[in-house]
Amino acid sequence: MFKALSNRTRLQILQWLKEPEQHFPKQQAHLPKEVSIKGGVCVGDIQDKVNLSQSTVSHYLSMMQKAGLLEAVRYGQWTYYRRNEDNIKRLARFLDQEI
Repeated sequence: MFKALSNRTRLQILQWLKEPEQHFPKQQAHLPKEVSIKGGVCVGDIQDKVNLSQSTVSHYLSMMQKAGLLEAVRYGQWTYYRRNEDNIKRLARFLDQEI
């Protein structure tokens, strides 16, 4: 987790995903109205905001998912990422209690 958080861009993405409605207004634009991925943001929308290549953004998101900071939901050709709030809260408790 700490390695995933050590990059300024990855940390910024995690902060943006805390309030996806504010930072990604077109959130879930590729989904039919009957499908909802609460808090999920498409990789392409994240890529547009950070202005990095698709492969770099995908690598960053994958790294944060493997670290347990993000959850991924695939719908058709689109992958949506959202924060894994349970793991983020565990990390915050650990830091508060142990450090």
